[in-house]
This record gives sequence, C-alpha cells and structure tokens, in this order.
Amino acid sequence: MLYPVESETREVKDLSGIWRFKIDRNHEGYRNKWYETPLRDTIMMPVPASYNDITQDATIRDHIGDVWYERTFFVPASWADKRIMIRVGSATHSAVMWVNGVEVAAHKGGYLPFEADISDVVHVGVENRVTIAVNNILDNTTIPIGKIKRYDDVFHPPGYKVQEIYHDFFNYAGIHRPVKLYTTPKVFIEDITLVTDIDGMDGLIHYNIAVAGPTSPEQIRVRVADEAGNIVATGSQLKGTCRIEKVQLWEPGNAYLYTFLVELVTKEEEIKDCYRLPVGVRTVHVTNKKFLINGKPFYFKGFGKHEDMDIRGKGLDDAINVKDFNLLKWIGANSFRTSHYPYSEEILQMADREGIVVIAESPAVGFNFWNDKEVFTDEHVHPEALAHHLNVMEEMIKRDKNHPSIVMWSVANEATTHEDGAFSYFKAVADKTRSLDPTRPITIVQNTNPDDCKVAQLFDVICVNRYPSWYTDSGHLEVIERQLEIELTKWHTRFNQPVMMTEYGADTIAGFHSDPPVMFSEEYQCALLEHHHRVFDRLDFIIGEHVWNFADFATKQGVTRVGGNKKGVFTRQRQPKAAAHLLRKRWHTERR
Repeated sequence: MLYPVESETREVKDLSGIWRFKIDRNHEGYRNKWYETPLRDTIMMPVPASYNDITQDATIRDHIGDVWYERTFFVPASWADKRIMIRVGSATHSAVMWVNGVEVAAHKGGYLPFEADISDVVHVGVENRVTIAVNNILDNTTIPIGKIKRYDDVFHPPGYKVQEIYHDFFNYAGIHRPVKLYTTPKVFIEDITLVTDIDGMDGLIHYNIAVAGPTSPEQIRVRVADEAGNIVATGSQLKGTCRIEKVQLWEPGNAYLYTFLVELVTKEEEIKDCYRLPVGVRTVHVTNKKFLINGKPFYFKGFGKHEDMDIRGKGLDDAINVKDFNLLKWIGANSFRTSHYPYSEEILQMADREGIVVIAESPAVGFNFWNDKEVFTDEHVHPEALAHHLNVMEEMIKRDKNHPSIVMWSVANEATTHEDGAFSYFKAVADKTRSLDPTRPITIVQNTNPDDCKVAQLFDVICVNRYPSWYTDSGHLEVIERQLEIELTKWHTRFNQPVMMTEYGADTIAGFHSDPPVMFSEEYQCALLEHHHRVFDRLDFIIGEHVWNFADFATKQGVTRVGGNKKGVFTRQRQPKAAAHLLRKRWHTERR
C-alpha cells in the first residue's frame, strides 16, 4: 500500500483536526443508523489522538465498545475526473466508515491503515460527510488478544463488564493517525515493491510495479535519482532491475536515500501518473553469531518503545516523534523495536532518513495470560485469531516492505512458546511471513525457558526478554550475571542462532535516590543495567541490547503500577534519568 503523497498527478487533503464525537453508551448507533444523518449531541475530539485522556469524564476514558467520529469536507471541482480515495492511518481496534451515509470500508486491526475508493460516493460543489465508528474491544479473535469479563452478582451494577487485557500498556483507542483524502488518475500506479542488493561497488534495485485502472498505460518510465537530483539509473518495464554504479549505501547512522520515480506516460510523453519513493540500498544477512548489514556486523543499541505521550495517548504527534529521534541520537542509540505493534508510517520515514534501524513487530502481544493458564486452545486463542494474525502480517509487510530502516520482522512478543499448540500456530505465521518477504530475517520475542521452547527453530534470531533481580529475585542484583549468562548461552547452544536481549530493565522513580541501591531508585536502575552489560560484553553471540523502555508509559490501573510503567530511561515527558547518562557513555563508545 503506497503512502499518500503529492505529485504532478496526485493531490492530498488532510482531514486532521477537530471532529464531532459521540460515545455509544447504549449500543444504539448501528441499530438507529447514526451514519445516515449528522450526529447529534456530540463533543469535540481531535484527530489524530486517543480519546481516552482528552476529557474529564472517566466513563469516556474507560469506555468499552463503539465510539463515533464525524466531520464534513468539500471535494474541489478539479477532482471531478479523478479517482478519489479516503484513507484512515489507524483506528483502534476495528472500524466501519461511511461517506454520505454509504458504507465504504470496514477494517479489523488497530495499528494499520485502510482505505476506500469514494469516487462514486462524494459530490463536487456540496458538503460531504464522513462517519467512522471505532470499537476498542479485544477478545480471543483479535490481535492483541483480550477478554470481556462480565459480572452477574449483587456486588456490581446490572450488566457490569470490564475489558481484560493481557499486555502491559494502556488500551488507548480512537483514530490514532491522520485521515486523508487523496487522488490518483483513473489509470494509476497501484503498488511498488523494491528489493535492494549489492554487486561489488554497484547497487541493484530489483523492482516490481503494479498498475491498475480501466485501460493499460502506453509506457512505463523508471528513473532513479541521487540526493543531488542526478539520474543514476533508468528502466522501462513493470518489472526489472536498476543498477547504480558506485552506489552510496544506506548505513546505520549514515542514511543515504535515492529517489525511485515511476511514471506512466503516453506515446506523446504526457505523464498520466507518477509516484516518488525513497529507497535505501542495503543488504541484511544473519549468521549463527552475527547480524550483518551490508556485510558488516551490526550491534543493536537502543530500546523497546511505545507510541505513548501525555493527553494524546497513541495519537500521531510529530513534535514528540522528532524529540524522540533527537534523544535516540543524543544517547547513542542506533535502533528500536516497534513494541508491540506497527508504528506509524511517519515514524518509519524518520527512521529511514536518520539511519535508525528498526525491528518491526506485529500486535501479537498478550499470548501468555501472565502464565496462569494454557493459551493455545480454541477457547483462549480462537482459530479466527490466527487468521487475523496472518492478515495483519500481510498488511504490515505490504505497508512497510520498502523501508530500508526495517531489518527484521517480529511476529509476536512473549507468547507461551513452551506449549505444544504454539508450534503449529507460529509455524503458520512464520511460513506466511517468509512467503511475503523472503529478504528479511524473522524473529519472535521470547520469555520462555530455552529448554522448553517449541518454536525458536522456525526463526532466524533469538530475541529474549528477561528481568532478573526485578520480577525474579527482586532486589538481588548479585544474581543477574550468573543467571543471565547461563540462560543466554543455552539459547545459543540449543538453536545455533545469534541472541539479542530485547528487554531488560527496572521501574525507576525519577528523583528517587538510594545508596546502596534499592528497587525503584535511579541507582538501582543503573546498577542493574551495568550487570547486564558485563554479560553481553563477554558473549560473542550477543548481537544487541534493547533496554526496556525508552520512556515511561501509561498502563491500566493496578497495584503493581503507580502512574504507569516507570521502566523508562526517560520520563514520559522525555527528561533523562541517571540511566540515560550511563547508556550515553556506553553507547557513544565503539564496542563491536
């Protein structure tokens, strides 16, 4: 799916701003066809943003079920002969969209875009209306997985229910990314797939272009331009290879982006459609001990992150995202994982430009139920969840396949991979992912014991989350190195794959100090990290360290969290704790 961009033949109109908003408290919106006429009794709601923290009403923050968004827009007269699309960047977790009362799209999955051709639905010269119903329910058919728990006793109000989630971040909901109108010609470039390689001093861009519309184009014209605008390669077929002599590679920390321009032209050289796509030439390979980018060993330094911020929740915020990238560079990080869902395309575009390496993860989090019951049964993980998981992988890879910053796909986080049922489930997911993109390695992030894991052989890299002296042996820093070295060595010995630490850390209250260190103090967080680092530096099969977490983030309310998860190296407001300075010193020193 191509991101909406303007060109000589395409226009984009952003519908971000204040929308009309209504909570469907009594499940009547569909029954009473709220989409047929303008919504009544609405409040203001910004798009993009989570709706949960915008108002002073706790019942809106904690609402379970449908909410409705609506706004009006005009279609310029110049669009009358164009193909007109409407695109929602994400709506968490499912949505139905109507334009002028006509249903145009329905989508399941809260972190990926969906769109519809509304050329025959909108009207030029009059006001048009878009209505979107968004539902935040998680159950045993969704990714992430969840459960609606209903109470039928005298101690709760009639019909009382709560949303149970099995992941440790707040279930923010709403329209989280921009809603855009865009145009294409009737015959248009539908998709572009780019795969890069290196041949000696030259770069290769293998391309495949899909064109759609009622008639075939007269001619395809492909041109590759360097950052100075010079044409360095050309092509004239829907499928082919462009060779760039003396290529400048896309490198971690030193991004170089070419522009891949596709044009549909007539015999008279009239441009009917064109699309520009940034492309970085790089390769990715894995050995049993190394992760190689452009044939050189790469050591991951960075974080698991979240799309999370005050007030806006998971809504796209360019200011916060630019600040985060500046902090990544300040601290010396070279990578992050999109824990635990696909991040916005805008974030990935920043990573491409800034040379930050990304492990892109699906929303398959919560497949553990906190280890208190068997997960991979039809009762708890419905077969529909697997079908949805496969569809999510397809949508994610179709959206993100051309980003040079993405070097690996992660199919899930902390599933109960010791269960027998996990093998067939994740074999299907791994096979699907490889079929969609055979060019990148794939992984699954583990918290299972290496002796019991049933699925690691399906993947290319061992990624491990561990919290010694925090969730286990709490307060005992002295156990970390022994436990960690034994376990990481077992992972490598059993599966003969490189190993990466994708989560380690400790909740830390900014400004709380203790010497000797005690839990929740800034000194404890620093000491815990240092014990881990000594182990990483001793083992030659370790390919990276991602601290959990980049910044403090919101979680559901509970007795184990005070104001959210405090494992951030930065506060939620992006101020550094002592551990940030420790990591900055370590990561700015060349180690591997």
